Amino acid sequence: MAIKLTIDGNGAVSHIAYAFSDVAAIYPITPSSTMAEYIDEWAAQGRKNLFGQTVHVAEMQSEAGAAGAVHGSLAAGALTTTFTASQGLLLMIPNMYKISGELLPGVFHVSARALAAHALSIFGDHADVMACRQTGFAMLASGSVQEAHDMALVAHLSAIKGSVPFLHFFDGFRTSHEIQKIDACELDEIAKLVDWDKINEFRARALNPEHPHQAGTAQNPDIYFQNREAANKYYNAIPEIVEAYMGEVAKVTGRAYKLFDYYGAPDAEEVIVAMGSGCEAIQETIDVLLKQGRKIGVVKVHLFRPFSAKHFMAAVPATCKKIAVLDRTKEPGSLGEPLFEDVVAVLAENGRKDIQVVGGRYGLGSKEFNPTMVKAVYDNLAKKEPKNHFTVGINDDVTGSSLELGELLNAAPAGTVCCKFYGLGSDGTVGANKNSIKIIGDHTDKYAQAYFAYDSKKSGGLTVSHLRFGDVPIRSTYLIDAADFIACHNPAYVTMYDMVSSLKDGGTFLLNSQWAPDDMDAHLPAAMKQLLAKKHAKFYTIDAIDLAATEELGRHRHRHLRPEGSQGSR
Repeated sequence: MAIKLTIDGNGAVSHIAYAFSDVAAIYPITPSSTMAEYIDEWAAQGRKNLFGQTVHVAEMQSEAGAAGAVHGSLAAGALTTTFTASQGLLLMIPNMYKISGELLPGVFHVSARALAAHALSIFGDHADVMACRQTGFAMLASGSVQEAHDMALVAHLSAIKGSVPFLHFFDGFRTSHEIQKIDACELDEIAKLVDWDKINEFRARALNPEHPHQAGTAQNPDIYFQNREAANKYYNAIPEIVEAYMGEVAKVTGRAYKLFDYYGAPDAEEVIVAMGSGCEAIQETIDVLLKQGRKIGVVKVHLFRPFSAKHFMAAVPATCKKIAVLDRTKEPGSLGEPLFEDVVAVLAENGRKDIQVVGGRYGLGSKEFNPTMVKAVYDNLAKKEPKNHFTVGINDDVTGSSLELGELLNAAPAGTVCCKFYGLGSDGTVGANKNSIKIIGDHTDKYAQAYFAYDSKKSGGLTVSHLRFGDVPIRSTYLIDAADFIACHNPAYVTMYDMVSSLKDGGTFLLNSQWAPDDMDAHLPAAMKQLLAKKHAKFYTIDAIDLAATEELGRHRHRHLRPEGSQGSR
């Protein structure tokens, strides 16, 4: 029976990875580190995996060392997992070629992250995983916390069945650190899906002095090419294996997936192709635009490698006239980004040159991607001559590639409550909100979501907590831009940030400060007061700073706000 968990994406993935792993070789790197932390913590507690054992956790001295340990462990017959991102993943690439070349069923879970190019970015996009396309790893993409759990399960099952290693990836921070209430599988449910004969076959061909075999040779021109091609049948079989396991998982969970999921009008003429968390925002936007009569849809890519032309063509509506392919990466100097080039090639090879294809980039370094931007992509497609190789979400005044955004599109389902909390890094705001969303998720029937936006300074920097809860599933994989409630925990922010523009008409604004209500006129900026009045806001103040001092809470003074400290409203 499934269990309800209010957990982040990393935790959802770790729940599955722990079940399938004899060994986890780890090395910490943002934002994947918490996956390894979950595994290490559970192993220390003596938690058992599918095989009735505690996972052996080995922390190495570098990502390259972790990948080498994975290779050696797999060669020795132990099912092995690792977790990484960004530059750390790139350091694993040499070993990835060996692991795939030797048809070893390891799984890498990657919270996809930007690469350091002109500058370092700890935030999310697909630059790291796109650098692994040629390694021979099958690549499976997730777009939400629930999908990350489900696709992790499919990845492990398929790797064992197909003898091909898998790279399962999901968006760093956006999915890895987003908290959602999900349905997670228990060990007995998972065990029924496993091909135990394949596991026995894998263990039987492990390195063993009792039955030695030759591997890892140096090959000359007479046979290297032939042996490189000999693996083709394994890769040709992967799409059908993954699709079959998606079907088996659906029987257990009730959640059906395909290699390429289509969502939208059955007679859509304009279609977006994308993968990752952006697909959730696209689906949410489609729900709004369909009511306006738009014939639109989205193809969500799950199995990116091997790319199955047959399954992709089956997902694209026969009525489709135009496609916009969205890539969350940039390859300078290329004819187009990776997913764009794949789609163009597949359509050309399958006789669909009648479909016009344009490509665009979005979301690099965790840049925002919301329904307003999704609508801009569809509006561009609707033009007689859509802009190609565009960017969306930024104003690129260098090469003029950007799409113009229209008015704010609020696509959140009716009844969803949206709250924002502005805090100072390490002041307890984020921790308190994590507790709040877990209470809502674990102790009510509401769907719940929490996401925490930091700058790279973290401690001492600005934090903005984004909490949503409601009666329908939450697909809003973007920052709240229409809030019912906004709280500011640091009074200095009133002159530093525009915190009121995203407040809904009639919404509530709460300010923590030591200012008396009668002093607010002098301290609040005129623009802020004007916006609060224009939005008919309910304005509350609380002096939690003095309250904390009175209660002798010390440095934790922001962490225990009490309702009775409220000074009323204006």
